[in-house]
Amino acid sequence: MVSKHWKPGKKTVTLRPAVRQSRIRREPVRLEPQVDPVKAEARAREREMWGGVAGVLLFAVALAVLVVGVSVATLFHEDRAAAARALRFGQCYNAEGPNCVLDGATIYVARQKVTIAGVEAPQIQDARCDAERSRGIDAAVRLADLLNSGKVTVGAPFRDAYGRAVRKVQVNGEDAGGTLITAGVAREYDGSPQGWCG
Repeated sequence: MVSKHWKPGKKTVTLRPAVRQSRIRREPVRLEPQVDPVKAEARAREREMWGGVAGVLLFAVALAVLVVGVSVATLFHEDRAAAARALRFGQCYNAEGPNCVLDGATIYVARQKVTIAGVEAPQIQDARCDAERSRGIDAAVRLADLLNSGKVTVGAPFRDAYGRAVRKVQVNGEDAGGTLITAGVAREYDGSPQGWCG
């Protein structure tokens, strides 16, 4: 038996799908932002630069606080040894502080020259002979030791009977001039020029 192919007529049937997806319910399409690598690198450099500037400013502020703190600490720190050294009497040729002994009858107190009343001592700078210079050095050393041994009081300036501008100087209430005279390194001033070389 011979079969024939069946050719249906040109009737077309469209089948509708049972459920159609809504466009509203569809997953949204994610768009990846387009990043320009040049702009991204420029932003990163700018952030890095401002971070560096902020770091430098913070370091400067910390350093300023440290300097001010150390300055305040040292300013208000009482250095008793330095205060004691400032009050000491050294010899004027090598003294560091404001007080020093020039010779056996002349001192500097707070950098002001004071001639001790009633006393004449051998000269050091203007000595007429080696014996006077040697005695002058001895008188200056004795006077410095005396002044450093207690509380020094310097009286108001006045003119003595010979026209000199002098001041009374006391150590622990004792007259410094009288102590030097008693020690034999100075003599009482009587206005007449007497040598120390004989």
